[in-house]
Amino acid sequence: MKVFAGVLAFGGVVAGSVGAETTSEKVYSYKHWEVEIVAFDDGGFACVAEVDAVTESFSIWTYQDNTARLQFYSTAWDFGETGETANLSVQIDRRTPWTLNNADLYKNSVLFDLPDSDDGVRFLVEVARGNVMYLRSETGEHVQSYSLAGSRASMDALIECGEVITGASKNPFN
Repeated sequence: MKVFAGVLAFGGVVAGSVGAETTSEKVYSYKHWEVEIVAFDDGGFACVAEVDAVTESFSIWTYQDNTARLQFYSTAWDFGETGETANLSVQIDRRTPWTLNNADLYKNSVLFDLPDSDDGVRFLVEVARGNVMYLRSETGEHVQSYSLAGSRASMDALIECGEVITGASKNPFN
């Protein structure tokens, strides 16, 4: 994708700004999704693909160390900074639900680190192929739903952004 031609330039500008605030730049947008590269004031980078509905959002974060994190956000939630956790269920379309045990509850967010395994990859593939994601409590009560329209192209953009921030290359001869 040519959308990432400016990402390296963005990284060079931000990386040189010691003590600067967190900065982000939209690198892709399609249907309900936006993909951004995020530069943190400590010099680190992340990529985030997000379905945003103003007061609620679902995001997938990828970091330079190849970790991936899910974030469910709502202005209606207020978990504080207590370090509590919760078990939840996520279902994409009518597929088998995923159980997310010990998700972190922090302020207005539910955070869950995807495992670096085939299961984590399968989850992301389901998101890319899905139409709707349902977030439920451990007991199955509906909490929120998110449109996944445009997710396939957005997951491709997230992967490409991740390759940029990790220095990965699809060419084994580089």
